Amino acid sequence: MDSRERFELAVAHKEPDRVPIDYWATPEINARLLSHFGFSSLEELLEHFEVDFRYIAGPGYIGPKLWESEDGSLKQDLWGVKRIRVELASGGTYWEVHDSPLAGASSPEEIEDYPGWPSPDWFDYECVRDQVAEVRAKGKVVVFMGDRLNRCAQLKPAMYLRGVEQILVDLVVNPGIAENIFSRIARFYLEYARRTFEAAGASLDIFMTGDDFGTQNGEIISGQMWRDFILPGFKEFVKLGKSYGYRVAHHSCGSIKSIIGDMADCGLDILNPVQPEVHDMDRRELKQRFGDVLTFHGSISIQNTLPYGTPEQIRREVKERFETLGPGGGFIFCTAHNLQSDTPVENAVALFEAYRMLGRY
Repeated sequence: MDSRERFELAVAHKEPDRVPIDYWATPEINARLLSHFGFSSLEELLEHFEVDFRYIAGPGYIGPKLWESEDGSLKQDLWGVKRIRVELASGGTYWEVHDSPLAGASSPEEIEDYPGWPSPDWFDYECVRDQVAEVRAKGKVVVFMGDRLNRCAQLKPAMYLRGVEQILVDLVVNPGIAENIFSRIARFYLEYARRTFEAAGASLDIFMTGDDFGTQNGEIISGQMWRDFILPGFKEFVKLGKSYGYRVAHHSCGSIKSIIGDMADCGLDILNPVQPEVHDMDRRELKQRFGDVLTFHGSISIQNTLPYGTPEQIRREVKERFETLGPGGGFIFCTAHNLQSDTPVENAVALFEAYRMLGRY
């Protein structure tokens, strides 16, 4: 059974030979694992771990040159948001928001007139054809998600543009401004995605959107606010992906149980990551309530087990996930987010060994 056959059975809520395996990790973890095994490419590592999925890079940016400071510590992203480079103590780099250009806007008209709105014309989509063909030739599942700063979403880009606190205030006191921002963002991504899909054709398997709706303790905004402001665009993303015959997945960190039913009603196929430590996201309950319509992707702890546990504890966690989320298919092994640089190499290796050994039906 190849990766695509395995995946298709899993998302059809049938049991394949084993649970499909996905791999998410930071560049620092990639480098350590390559060194550990003596591999020269990420593809060698993914093959060694029997990973079934490959994420294409997507359209190439060919738009106006984005501003960057002389020393490289500040740069402007696609949305005109200035970001500052933050060096993490555990290794790696993170680009934090330094300036939100719409923070001072006071009317929907100012939002509409913002000169920094990106254009779908700023991308080369033809490169997507070769990307999907290369993955298909390997028999792997082709996923389009985009990078962290350019991923089909609404709430997160709005937070970047307007500021986290201000966009949340807008939902209550400036709903016209909030609606305008979400609408502009969704319109951009719908056209960007449509052109990507035209280039990909039938060879793309999964369209994955990513927008964090939850925290450790609950939703960032109420379920009703989510339905009023975010659901319309979310529904259009799902509708677009399914119109091309793709499975549609969504990534949201945090506790989001109150809106999972709405997401499923839109036709969502795959929910990531079923974060294990957060409030009110019991795996058994979610499997019982939504396991006939949603495939769960993720669930392995990057907050506790992987950085601080032993290989034996990792094996026990993988076994428990297989027993609770795996029955009847509808499950994909993956971590609850990228393997972080605080994860020991031996734990990362133990994880993928456990997937292969303990995920067989």
